[in-house]
Amino acid sequence: MYKSWWKILASVLVLYSIIGGFLFEVPHLPILHESIRNLYFHVPMWFTMIILYSVSVIFSIRYLSSGNENHDLIAVEFVNVGVIFGFFGLITGMIWANFTWGEPWPDDPKLNSSAISTLMYLAYLVLRNSLEEEQKRAKISAIYNIFAFPVMVVLLFVLPRLTDSLHPGNGGNPGFGSYEDLDSNMRLVFYPASLGWILIGIWVATLRYRIRIIENKQLGY
Repeated sequence: MYKSWWKILASVLVLYSIIGGFLFEVPHLPILHESIRNLYFHVPMWFTMIILYSVSVIFSIRYLSSGNENHDLIAVEFVNVGVIFGFFGLITGMIWANFTWGEPWPDDPKLNSSAISTLMYLAYLVLRNSLEEEQKRAKISAIYNIFAFPVMVVLLFVLPRLTDSLHPGNGGNPGFGSYEDLDSNMRLVFYPASLGWILIGIWVATLRYRIRIIENKQLGY
């Protein structure tokens, strides 16, 4: 039971954030209005994705230094789940953009960079599936993953700040920290939501890893 406390915490935090996200009062800001509730869902998706990719690249580095197959499996499963959260981030962002900017995908550097980074990690998964020899697949995909991570950071956090962007926190637009300051009650939902979804992402990734271990044992690897 004590080993599962963080899973229970994750479930409680996510449930609380969903209920609070729809029911708690939010500040009525121009343009955003009720759509600001998406802050509780859209941003935690990206936070979770980045954490999962970070864990993945750490284990890719560990694989290259140790040759331990389990490190490679952890790396790929964290990318698998990270890509899913990346898609959730894109979808919630498109819904939000449609309400606030009038279209789901305006020609915006932040959105375009997000799409490119997602495609980049999809290419990682395609690369793995295209290689049959196990050690070769693990080494090449680990090297790809190590180079992909800093490129993703540049795409999401550097390039959008160097040009005009509609997205908050980029192109001279204020970040959502200023909006949260207008109503500190939003923190009561936003922070638990971020932590809860991160823990859920780690939970799913570790489950997938354990399933892969069982499958490999059954195949005699």
